[in-house]
Amino acid sequence: MLTSRRHLPSFAALRALEALDRLGSASAVAQELALTQSAISRQLQGLEDQLGVALINRAQKRLTLTPQARTFVDEIRPALTQIAQSALRLQVPHSGGSLNLAILPAFGMRWLMPRLPDFARLHPDVTINMATRLEPFNFASESFDAAIWYGSGNWPGTGTLLLKHEQVLPICSPEMAARITSPQTLLTLPLLHIQSRPRAWADWFTQAGVSLSGPVPGTLYDQFSTITQAALHGLGVALMPDYLVEQDLATGRLAAPCGAATESPGAYYLAWPLAKANDSALSLFRDWLTPQAQPEDPLPR
Repeated sequence: MLTSRRHLPSFAALRALEALDRLGSASAVAQELALTQSAISRQLQGLEDQLGVALINRAQKRLTLTPQARTFVDEIRPALTQIAQSALRLQVPHSGGSLNLAILPAFGMRWLMPRLPDFARLHPDVTINMATRLEPFNFASESFDAAIWYGSGNWPGTGTLLLKHEQVLPICSPEMAARITSPQTLLTLPLLHIQSRPRAWADWFTQAGVSLSGPVPGTLYDQFSTITQAALHGLGVALMPDYLVEQDLATGRLAAPCGAATESPGAYYLAWPLAKANDSALSLFRDWLTPQAQPEDPLPR
């Protein structure tokens, strides 16, 4: 049963509180919500009065959230996001349903996008809403129906469909490649790490028969696009999926000093919460992907 209405805070006030936490200033909140700063201040004051809790620090004419308020916002943000997305779907109805899908940027662009026109042709009434994610998905706090993700595929509370194993190889500028005589040599050079694969280099060295005395040093990048540019400009050696660098290797802009690619421990999966396993749009999408999810298939070029 829902809580009595008198205990439910104003939705407008909750939006203002969440926006203040995200944007950091009352002026930015006022601009986003198309209100005056005084209106924002009144909403926040009313929320404090209703809840009986201090939510805002008002030092030096600047509004910031108290620790209690930050915790409160972290708890309510998923609900506010879900309400907004549900309202949008209601305003733009689709007879075939819709699928909210989280994707990894590089794999989503290179593997999924070339295939999607076929799905759109077969199921024109199904709408796929996509959002890129670098951090692990959380079906409990985010309103995704499914995600395309990299890992072991054994995420609790989810069903999975294997899409593609990943082949990786060290790559670098041709000038740096001339200094590499063996896998062991790599440990004397700057190594570039990708944020989503913290153990990638350690796993590769193990496969190459190189003993490590501790963590693999190097610099950290959050996306494959930036780490590729770093390698192109001679900043170090990157461990990359082969399908992302084949063109640069073919043109000689990058070199692969250690030979052919090897299979990494993880793979790409479509994952979905078990509670949504029978959702109609998800079922259509999963059934369409299944015959294409063949690890031996080359990626589209």
